[in-house]
Amino acid sequence: MTKDLELAGIGMTSRRTRDRLIQRLEEQGICSTRVLDTIRQVPRHLFLDEALAHRAYEDTALPIGHNQTLSQPYIVARMTEALLEQGPLKKVLEVGTGSGYQTAILAKLVERVFSVERIRPLQEKARQRLSRLSLLNIRLRHSDGGMGWPAESPFDGIIVTAAPGDIPKELLSQLSPDGGRMVIPVGHDGSQKLVLVTRQDDEYRRKVLEPVRFVPLLAGVVR
Repeated sequence: MTKDLELAGIGMTSRRTRDRLIQRLEEQGICSTRVLDTIRQVPRHLFLDEALAHRAYEDTALPIGHNQTLSQPYIVARMTEALLEQGPLKKVLEVGTGSGYQTAILAKLVERVFSVERIRPLQEKARQRLSRLSLLNIRLRHSDGGMGWPAESPFDGIIVTAAPGDIPKELLSQLSPDGGRMVIPVGHDGSQKLVLVTRQDDEYRRKVLEPVRFVPLLAGVVR
């Protein structure tokens, strides 16, 4: 299969299948044309093992190994839309690269993406996939996600793809004091909420968006 055909997809990964997914996202309340168009364009099937690629455009979370998942498209769209609600951002931190799919979505919508991942094999797979898509505005780092990326802070936006029991102070401190925004799932299994944090100087405003279910944010690294 040629690279162009592989990216475009065939059968269950075709443009028609992607269009049906976009229709479902619109029905669930996703309004941002930029977010919807980006989700339509980015080939989600490339971020899954071949055996699961035919399910790429179902609106469901899918396993990617190491007890991690590729988030449900609705959740990717919802978090991205909430992050960008006030307009485009220049510098965004992603905590939890995972498969690299959310990273790719962000890279199409913001100026620069800094993404940290604690599990080295996942990071290496993500690096290869992002390279195939020629996304050149991404930097990856293998580290404990809860610590963020202090050397590159502050960030205009932070998006977290695993749930801590409470929001890490390290991440709050790395938000830009001039309207920095963070979208993060918070809570323990069975009782998690998606939260939007907005920082203005030393004031942090929190807004609960909706109930969610994410894998927990774990400390340490896996090589």
